[in-house]
Amino acid sequence: MLQLKVRKTKIIFLFIAIFFSSIFNVYSQSIKVPRIKEKQPHSAHKATIYSFILPGLGQAYNKKYWKIPIVYAGLGFFTYMIVTNSKEYNAYRIAYNYAKAVDTYSPAEGFYNPPNEYAEYYGLEQLKSGKDYYRRNMELSYILTGVWYLLNVVDASVDAHLFDFKVSQDLSLKVEPCLYNPSIHHKAIPGLKLQIAIPGVFGFK
Repeated sequence: MLQLKVRKTKIIFLFIAIFFSSIFNVYSQSIKVPRIKEKQPHSAHKATIYSFILPGLGQAYNKKYWKIPIVYAGLGFFTYMIVTNSKEYNAYRIAYNYAKAVDTYSPAEGFYNPPNEYAEYYGLEQLKSGKDYYRRNMELSYILTGVWYLLNVVDASVDAHLFDFKVSQDLSLKVEPCLYNPSIHHKAIPGLKLQIAIPGVFGFK
């Protein structure tokens, strides 16, 4: 009789254990553990490509928004120089070609239907000098525009490489007197020695 009661008690405890275990499993599954998002590293490759596609886009990717107006101010200036110098070069070139085609050139007598005022007021040598001058300026403007465009790309790439670089707050600076002896034939020169220690990188000797 006693063994029967003990057996029933074990069965009851077993059912209770299974019941609470199932409740715990359901509760644990209902709790959603927040997934921690891994921080994606800042890509210098993306910043470079963005700047190649559109000037200033790499700076925006690096969150250096204040540089975007500088980029476009430079591009606007060099574009203005290209347009101005090209216009003057073409005017002088047309006038020079017209002056060469005329058998007798005399500014006092004027031209028959001159293409522009330069052909009317300037001599052949002056027209050639002006044509060569503005051609050099035009070519230089194209070169400087390309250099500025490449600087925009380089700036975005460098900023991207330094984006995750953190300067330690524990930088230490040490200044101490020293004697500088350039060679054995000269006397030692007193001076100051400056040392910087960065934790985890290098320290003082």
